[in-house]
Amino acid sequence: MNLAKLHIAIPLMNENENISKLLQCIRKQEYKNFKVWICVNQPESFWQNPDKVFICKNNSDTLKTLASIEDFSIEIIDKTSKSNGWQGKNSGVGIARKTIMDKIIAEALDEEIIISLDGDTSFSKKYFQSIAENFYMNADTLAISIPYFHNLTGDEMVDRAILHYEIYMRYYSLNMNRIGSPYNFTALGSAISCRISVYRQIGGLTPKNSGEDFYFLQKIVKYKPLSLWNSEKVFPAARFSDRVFFGTGPAMIKGANGDWKSYPIYRHEIFNEIENFFNQLPDLYKSDFQNIADELFGTQWAKNIRNNTSTLEAFIRSCHQKFDGLRTLQYLKMKQERSSTSDEENFSNFISKFYSNKFPEELIVNLNFANSPIDKLENIRKILVEIEDLILMNYSINLS
Repeated sequence: MNLAKLHIAIPLMNENENISKLLQCIRKQEYKNFKVWICVNQPESFWQNPDKVFICKNNSDTLKTLASIEDFSIEIIDKTSKSNGWQGKNSGVGIARKTIMDKIIAEALDEEIIISLDGDTSFSKKYFQSIAENFYMNADTLAISIPYFHNLTGDEMVDRAILHYEIYMRYYSLNMNRIGSPYNFTALGSAISCRISVYRQIGGLTPKNSGEDFYFLQKIVKYKPLSLWNSEKVFPAARFSDRVFFGTGPAMIKGANGDWKSYPIYRHEIFNEIENFFNQLPDLYKSDFQNIADELFGTQWAKNIRNNTSTLEAFIRSCHQKFDGLRTLQYLKMKQERSSTSDEENFSNFISKFYSNKFPEELIVNLNFANSPIDKLENIRKILVEIEDLILMNYSINLS
């Protein structure tokens, strides 16, 4: 089996305490045809900020640790030493990922593969092998949103926050798959892999201060469907972090303070509205009528697309590209804000409607994300993982 070379892309900031675990995971890999690319980074201004200089010192220690590596191929991109840090607004994990990936494609072949990781992510010794084999066995697969699982820490506040957040993400994933949305991925920067060829074809990653992983996957989906399955998972750390504006760390911080407004359990009926809208597209190709997208785009949007497409297939594709993953989230949030139902009610109603045979009644009765025992939330998470794994595997098989 002639498997492709892998390029492991890892941005690091203030991660020196996690380096040993990360390097251990890399050293244990059974598949050896890989090169590691690490960008140690922070804004240049941190050197002059008494509250941030500790990050610079932590990064300097990371550089020393990485410089001593001799047992696997590694390229270190120094965006942390004095005069090397990010200047102005171009800073953060988005520009770090882009810097790494752009350097990779300067030397890599089209058939080779990028694996995006984070410094706090662990994985089994078969992880690299599983991805190389996945792409080999599925020649049409251009990119994968890899299954994930946050291990619990034993700290109740941390575990309650990450379980609530994972339940939110998996609930969202199940509903997006249920309604047939092409934007049915979960965006984690530590759980993405793609062929070099698709990175070049879509024009690379667009740097963002937050959410660069979401926009990157959305960009890929607009080019070609995304695989959502791999035989091995990644295990990001569950921790509070404010280094980005939104995502796991900020969600946990807000959630621990009782604020889940940015990450609600949407009423499943709102997803149904989006599904009905998708089903109406053939009729909308024939003539205008009021539809849910009018609230986002105005009443002339469909007419404008019709005027620029010559077939029904092209019209539907253009509609999906306009009502994309970002617009889906905007619509869900807009409609959810008009609702008075709680996250617990919305989750329980969804389970009762679609998965009552999978969940013991005691897991759903009196569910309270803020007060229910951790074991109860963990059991809910485990069942959601089992359901989601099967759906994502079947979806990805049907793509090939």
